[in-house]
Amino acid sequence: MNYFPSYSIFSSDKHLTFFTCFTGFLRFLSTVSDSLGKKTILSSVLLLAPLLAETDPAPHRVSRPTSSAGAQQTEGLCSHFRWMAEHVPAFRVPGSHIHILTSPDQFYQAMKVDCMEEALQCSQDNSQSPDLKVSVLLDYTRGSRGKINSRTMLLPLLQRFTSQMRVSLYHTPDLRGLLRLLVPQRFNETIGVQHIKVYLFDDSIIISGANLSDSYFTNRQDRYVLLENCREVADFFSDLVEAVGDVSLQLQPDDSVTMLEDMVHPYKGNRQDFSAVARKRIMEVVNSAHIRQRLLNQSEDSEDEGMSEVEEDTWVFPLVQMKPLGIRVDEQVTQRLLTDAGPESTVFLTSGYFNLTRAYMRLVLKAGASYRILTASPEVNGFFGAKGIAGAIPAAYTHIARQFYKQVCQGGQQERVHLHEYHRPEWTFHAKGLWYYLQGQDRPCLTLIGSPNFGYRSVHRDLEAQIAIVTENEELQSQLQEQEMLYRRSAEVSTSTFERPDRHVKLWVKLVTPLIKNFF
Repeated sequence: MNYFPSYSIFSSDKHLTFFTCFTGFLRFLSTVSDSLGKKTILSSVLLLAPLLAETDPAPHRVSRPTSSAGAQQTEGLCSHFRWMAEHVPAFRVPGSHIHILTSPDQFYQAMKVDCMEEALQCSQDNSQSPDLKVSVLLDYTRGSRGKINSRTMLLPLLQRFTSQMRVSLYHTPDLRGLLRLLVPQRFNETIGVQHIKVYLFDDSIIISGANLSDSYFTNRQDRYVLLENCREVADFFSDLVEAVGDVSLQLQPDDSVTMLEDMVHPYKGNRQDFSAVARKRIMEVVNSAHIRQRLLNQSEDSEDEGMSEVEEDTWVFPLVQMKPLGIRVDEQVTQRLLTDAGPESTVFLTSGYFNLTRAYMRLVLKAGASYRILTASPEVNGFFGAKGIAGAIPAAYTHIARQFYKQVCQGGQQERVHLHEYHRPEWTFHAKGLWYYLQGQDRPCLTLIGSPNFGYRSVHRDLEAQIAIVTENEELQSQLQEQEMLYRRSAEVSTSTFERPDRHVKLWVKLVTPLIKNFF
């Protein structure tokens, strides 16, 4: 498998291509089809290690709504989810502009292979002021791992097209001091990475949990949604990535790194100062979009302008989680969704790395809704067959799943909470997300899709983003039944599952798992 660091690439105008390496030399991955072309985020898969550390940033609090303003502005939105518009930007999107992709091949076909170098050269040759601008955001630790890495692969382009390219390297503020000096490469990524996976091209956007490495185009099951011609959503994520880039290290043509003027260094500067500056810069994007969308929605409601009733059937809510910087929007919205899930509702939840936080687990076990939880069986876990300690990771997840199932049984919740495992020969499972069925409905009206895994790392350590899609569009609701395809390849877990010889977990793994699960 080829895994690559989190990075985003997007242009300010015209056509965009983006790239990654499949072999030991520089190769370039993908321009999208002619209808696409602007801004992109990529990320590599989770890496885990037995390190002990905690993060305890000052939280960014979001209160429950105290007025009906949000409800008034979202008249067409299902009343169960109107409260989201109080917390985050609410983008009206025609449901016909949203397309659910269901396979690695469909994902690949949406992102055709070509060469970015050619596009940059063409833009440079045809204009004294090239309009193709490429901004790349990588995670510092993953992007700098080894002698040949994403950072070194980008250098030739940065050197040739200095005025057209920006390469930013996000570095978590939690990896500093002796910890940064002593923890080796690959293991240091467990402290926290930039994990967002969003691909933006002009006014269209793909949001996924998938990276742009070969297995994600062939035999690694994930989730993907294409929002076509949704300019406001694309602009939001473009601004978000630029904001993260502003507080990141900037790669120079000589392979050195610098910080933008007036920005605090992430690991040399004061920890609290960096987080405060980064939080302010990123929340400026979220808050300004929130205000702008509320005013726009209010104006369209009062003046009966914008889309027709048939079109204004879908809402997109961007959810950002960056707890090292004190940003907790996704966590709080997810907790509210789990809290409000009523006895007659059904929630489908999937994660390739099943390790629910204590808060999420408590809400699932105490809620009234029916839950269908899907995770990877050991043989489709991305770490199955790995060398060294990584090879024990599937067993650690088995141990966590067994403990969870025990709690389900001890609480007599077996009829309400069902745990499933995904099975597919020669494939791995990386899909994550949530589908919400309201009482009496045979199709989901809400889904969460993006990079979070609902585990400790996603909530506490990494930079994450996903979107909540709420729709009354029946065709889109039918597309959202994608999870049925995933569950058809699964088997429900029972007590006998964990008694099988192939599910035996060694004692040392059981002892170590509680210590390392905060890095999952």
